[in-house]
Amino acid sequence: MADLHCHTSASFDSLSKAADVVRVAAERGLTHLAITDHDRIDGALGVRDAAPAGLTVIIGQEVRTSAGDLIALFVEQPVPPGLAPAEAARRIRDQGGAVGLAHPYDRFRAGAGRPGWEDELELLLPLLDYVETWNARLMIGDGNRRAAQLALAHALPGVAVSDAHTLLEVGVSYTILDGPLDSATELRAALATGRLVTSHGSRLVRLATPLAKVIQRLRGNGRVAPA
Repeated sequence: MADLHCHTSASFDSLSKAADVVRVAAERGLTHLAITDHDRIDGALGVRDAAPAGLTVIIGQEVRTSAGDLIALFVEQPVPPGLAPAEAARRIRDQGGAVGLAHPYDRFRAGAGRPGWEDELELLLPLLDYVETWNARLMIGDGNRRAAQLALAHALPGVAVSDAHTLLEVGVSYTILDGPLDSATELRAALATGRLVTSHGSRLVRLATPLAKVIQRLRGNGRVAPA
């Protein structure tokens, strides 16, 4: 049971402490959790060796490219944001990592429909290891269906992920993967027979998360009184 997209307070839009995220993941029966904070990996590195028994933390990153987001797994160095998607993917692979395409058709996040996206996607496709065909935070529109169609058209594995930004969302969707998952190579082998378990996260939680982060920052600057 692997959730390959999850955030901690190392991300600008999450308040979840990494230690609490891995605790909750283990309580919910996950065996593998990829911590994929926005453009950084220190949150994941900080809890990799302290994960509860039975849970493996995969070091990951959600990489903001010039035309959408990628998921980097099994990396040891963060990939700089703002690169072209294919260049970012090559840098992930140069580290021995795996490359996932994150929520490509979510109308509220970078990806499909942006200028030059189709051209960038054509260059990126040969470098992808999987597509998020079910992102639990995508609750408006047909983005998950279109992502599944993209994966099918290009013979790419699909995964289900929580994209959790709160503790409530951890593990709401995941992928059942057989065999060892200690490297990108082993992940690629397991993805061939992966089984998706899908559910939506809370729409209210998704909308409230950015506001909570803003309030936290304002309190830190002394501009909002603590509740």
